[in-house]
Amino acid sequence: MLETKERPAMNDLKTSKTIYKNLSAPALYEHAAARKEAEITYGGALCARTGKHTARSAQDKFIVKEPSSEGNIWWGDQNVAIDEAAFDKLYAKVQGYLADKEIYQRDCYAGSDPANRLNVRVYTELAWHSLFAGHMFIEPPAKDLPGFTPQFTVIDVPGFHALPQVDGTRGAAFILLNFKKKIVLIGGTAYAGEIKKSIFSVMNYLLPLRGVMPMHCSANVGKKDDTAIFFGLSGTGKTTLSSDPLRRLIGDDEHGWSDNGVFNFEGGCYAKVINLNAEAEPQIHAATGRFGTILENVVYDKDTRVLDLNDGSLTENTRAAYPLEFIDNAIKGAAFPHPKNIVMLTYDAFGVLPPIARLSPEQAMYHFISGYTAKVANTEMGIKEPKATFSTCFGAPFMSHHPSVYAELLEKKMKSSKAECWLINTGLCGGPYGVGKRMSIKHTRALLNSALDGALSRVKFTKDPVFGFEIPAECPGVPAEVLNPRDTWADKALYDAKCKELAGLFAANFKKFNVTSSAISGAGPKI
Repeated sequence: MLETKERPAMNDLKTSKTIYKNLSAPALYEHAAARKEAEITYGGALCARTGKHTARSAQDKFIVKEPSSEGNIWWGDQNVAIDEAAFDKLYAKVQGYLADKEIYQRDCYAGSDPANRLNVRVYTELAWHSLFAGHMFIEPPAKDLPGFTPQFTVIDVPGFHALPQVDGTRGAAFILLNFKKKIVLIGGTAYAGEIKKSIFSVMNYLLPLRGVMPMHCSANVGKKDDTAIFFGLSGTGKTTLSSDPLRRLIGDDEHGWSDNGVFNFEGGCYAKVINLNAEAEPQIHAATGRFGTILENVVYDKDTRVLDLNDGSLTENTRAAYPLEFIDNAIKGAAFPHPKNIVMLTYDAFGVLPPIARLSPEQAMYHFISGYTAKVANTEMGIKEPKATFSTCFGAPFMSHHPSVYAELLEKKMKSSKAECWLINTGLCGGPYGVGKRMSIKHTRALLNSALDGALSRVKFTKDPVFGFEIPAECPGVPAEVLNPRDTWADKALYDAKCKELAGLFAANFKKFNVTSSAISGAGPKI
């Protein structure tokens, strides 16, 4: 269990009504339906609407600035401060708001490794949010519940709205992290993902202080106990490529890497389900029609309760939360072997990066800190062009320390485990957006499989003159001509120009981190 120096989390919520403790899924279904919080859909999933907020409110998250933690926080756009007095006043208001309301309590673990887990108590205003917390975190054995002592408490009150001019928040919604009092305060938003990601943010603060690497990644393990971890931003194929029938899924989103190996933070999955295809993602699709699954903002027929997963009229960010055991090839355990392979996924809409490249430890740190992908955005004239997106450590909104803290941890563990790192481009090849085509998923899987089973390490590599990483000259099942991106472009001069453009974007982004290690800063592209 994670040891903390400060006093235990505050748990002094009082109400004249009932506090329902650790209710079962059937009981929470009954409460949610009776309170008209959600409806049961065809197949058995519970579907809720989250109102105005259908995604995380990143700009409404604040960290309380106080002496015990302020020296560790990388303050800036991602980590915005709020003072202790403002937190205390808002916390008192929330206590008053809950004084005459029913409250749902969920006691759970964040982290499957007993040596590095966090005891979390989640108080929710909504019954379905309690069920969500039960899926996202790990349920303690029944024998451990009577003496359960929380180390962090989440108080989630969607019905309470802040007054920005009085409370010091940006708007009516707020997510406040207080590392001194060990409380997360969430209000003004019914989007359940705030509960999950707030504790991920807490783990991202606490674990590095004890030499444990928190990671926004998926993970799986092969028959030879060869663990692989997959970093990648939305749309890069993180869920798809880590879901392999020949490998066991450890988890799809949040993990830690300690001296004991890789461990899952969560007990469930939180998948995006818009336009979900039963053939491409059969297990996730099946989960949307199972009892116990929670659906957010999924449209369904009011009479038949049949889901329409293709309807994004409420939001494109439709979600399903369900237990990990709903995935047939998932595996649970305290911890799994140290990774043999680290995969960093990117969707490069410039068409410049190769389908796979091998990174040195220093290059791995550079690309980890950069967290690059590219999206296609509409310009004001309606012309679509690629736009580079950088999210440090592939999870900038949840990283409270300076990026170098996480990068140095990854470098240390990568060298200790002798893991190889691969950069995989699932985006375009053969030209820029409008000319190039998406990488073949068949080729991507063949390259990934060859990397994971060690075959790719035995072939000849060539060094990219700009980015410096190594590109394989061959791979079984993949035409040699697609491996080097410059060879796939008809216009070589245009490729060189685009390559230089992307390299410049990398360099400009990296400057803001003020990384002191010359080995890491020098591992970027050469312009």
